[in-house]
Amino acid sequence: MDSQRRGLLAAFGASALLTLFPNASRAAGDDADTRFLLVLLRGGLDGLHLLPPYADPVYAALRGAGAVADPIRIDAMFGLHPAMQQTAAMYRDKQLLPIVAIAPPYRARSHFDAQDCLENGTARPNGARDGWLGRCVQALPSEAGFAVAAVMPLALRGSERTSNWWPPLPKGVDPLLLQQLQPLYAADARLSETFEQSTRSAALAREGKGAFALPEAMRVAAERMSAAGGPRIGFVEDTGWDSHRNQAPQLARKLAELDRGLAAAREGFGSAWPRTVVAVVTEFGRTAAINGTGGTDHGTGGMALLCGGAVRGGRIGGDWPGLGAAQLNEGRDLRATSDLRSLFKGIAIEHLGLAEGVLEKRVFPDSRGISPLAGWRVG
Repeated sequence: MDSQRRGLLAAFGASALLTLFPNASRAAGDDADTRFLLVLLRGGLDGLHLLPPYADPVYAALRGAGAVADPIRIDAMFGLHPAMQQTAAMYRDKQLLPIVAIAPPYRARSHFDAQDCLENGTARPNGARDGWLGRCVQALPSEAGFAVAAVMPLALRGSERTSNWWPPLPKGVDPLLLQQLQPLYAADARLSETFEQSTRSAALAREGKGAFALPEAMRVAAERMSAAGGPRIGFVEDTGWDSHRNQAPQLARKLAELDRGLAAAREGFGSAWPRTVVAVVTEFGRTAAINGTGGTDHGTGGMALLCGGAVRGGRIGGDWPGLGAAQLNEGRDLRATSDLRSLFKGIAIEHLGLAEGVLEKRVFPDSRGISPLAGWRVG
């Protein structure tokens, strides 16, 4: 374990953020124009497939033919899936920080309950009727939240200053009708932006480029959030990450979409990228071994990606527990060594400028024992 890794792991256990990182007070005061986009991959992404621990002595035996054959090696232990070419470039640019063996506190392996727990910000399903991102928005002076989703996600509920958007137009809209409608929306900056996004989506559909998928959703979120006066907090969700059967081709396609999505977000944020953090999370990890149908089943320890110009990346974060039989959770899946709330609390304090006391009382109640992740941000 190198000294850099040890330093980051030590920071995970820190309880006095300002003592360890004096610049945290500057981040809260001077960086009030930061942006934070949360990307939730619903279905339980297999973190061992996205970030294969190719040098772990047990990995190849556990995965067999399902092991990632040619990962993009980014350090002496971990690689990125070959579909993550643009993401790997961000790692080399020190704008990507993968965090291993991290998960919400929920451990019973139900998709619905795990996602509920991740979004409501408590230690249990149904622990709150609103979400931790919505409570963040409400705790900030005047900022707004924005979701690219058909309905308002639980994560952003809890503030009247949040909105959601989804392409309102079916594929069969006549281009001539769009052309005729355009002048009606041109006088209003907000409506015209939404109209142009809808028109672009309809054009993509006509060109046979498929439905409104993750890359386009992340681009829309980034463009909306980077506009002058745009929302500081955003949310994007994606489905299709449950991989019980024939996992390799399914995840190759999905990870390529995620790779394009991260690149689209970087492009969409534009000049705001240096002030941006994108967090990619999922509700749990998968079993360490491949099952009999070439897939993996529900597990616990997952992974997260922090990406953006405000991220001090180019290294691996988190505490790797290992894949040996005695190291696995219940002998079957990666053991979670970090609570996702530590990551969320670190972002809320260092990047969004929320006071730690507000965070403990209003955003993540009953989480005093979960220390904010520190040492992940530039500055």
